[in-house]
Amino acid sequence: MSVSVDESSLKELLIQSNDHYRQLHEEHHRYDERLSQLAAIHFPNEEEKLEELTLKKKKLSLKDQMEAIFHEHKASIVTP
Repeated sequence: MSVSVDESSLKELLIQSNDHYRQLHEEHHRYDERLSQLAAIHFPNEEEKLEELTLKKKKLSLKDQMEAIFHEHKASIVTP
C-alpha cells in the first residue's frame, strides 16, 4: 500500500523544516520579484536584458535543486 503525498503540503513542510530548501525557496522568490520588475520595463537596456536572462537561468537552477530535494523527501516517505 502506498502513502499519498500532497505535493503542496510536502513543499510547505520542507520550507518549515529544511534550511537548505527554505534558502533556495527564498532566493527563488527574490529572483521572481526582480524578474517581475524587469518585465515591467518597457524598453530595457542591454544590462537589464542580460540581468533578466541571468536571473531566469539562476531561477531555473534553484527550481531544479528544490525539485531534487522534494523528490528525495517524497521518496523517503512513500512506501511501496
